[in-house]
Amino acid sequence: MLNENDLNDLLSIACEAAIKAGVFLKDFRASGVVVEFDEGKDVKLIADKKSEEIFIRFLMERSSFPILSEERGWVEGRQKDTDLCWIVDPLDGSLNYLRDIPICCTSIGLWCGETPLLGAIYDFNREELFSGIVGIGASLNSHPIRTSAALDISAAVLCTGFPVSTDFSSYALQRLVEQIQRYRKIRLIGSAALSLAYVAAGRADCYYEKDIRLWDVAAGIAIVKAAGGQTVWSPSVHEYVLSLCAANEFLPPVF
Repeated sequence: MLNENDLNDLLSIACEAAIKAGVFLKDFRASGVVVEFDEGKDVKLIADKKSEEIFIRFLMERSSFPILSEERGWVEGRQKDTDLCWIVDPLDGSLNYLRDIPICCTSIGLWCGETPLLGAIYDFNREELFSGIVGIGASLNSHPIRTSAALDISAAVLCTGFPVSTDFSSYALQRLVEQIQRYRKIRLIGSAALSLAYVAAGRADCYYEKDIRLWDVAAGIAIVKAAGGQTVWSPSVHEYVLSLCAANEFLPPVF
């Protein structure tokens, strides 16, 4: 069983890993971005894999837990009989990164089975490190953060997005419009991780995304909960895919 000191030590590892990968990505961006895969609405960059290598190498040196990462899937750790697992997105917002839109980040969460424990999200363009431990607290660059005080969705800012698998049929889009028009403003920034970080910091009030990948939101879920917010998710028929709602403590996290 992990105690508070253990969790703080593991959060330090997560933060250091996220920063190392983020610093690399910021420098690597200047050398030119190489596209490895570009089809339909999906894009994969060499930068994703290089950042992932930094994460995996560092985590394997500093901890014994297995790792679930976007590019490589499962990476076994030295500790076999554990439900603890690092969940890594080495570059969230790949298309933004490719097009030099400065809204992208590195992201890492630690979960125990289906329970989020802690997370770190590093916006390397703004040098903002969001981090948190569930039940203990969240911070932005070591300053405490908390979710917003919005009481009604008519006054709330909703962050959302359209994953690669989004249903763009007329019926699905019309239903989405009917749902989101209740909110004061809608923001689609191209990074699920940063959307959740903004909810945790009170910059946005709630987040919803359907059929999002677990590694995109694992750290953000932990940080929102650590910042006093609520999260509700349901699994998809596909592995490591879920539909997620997150909100401050006052707004119901349902869509």
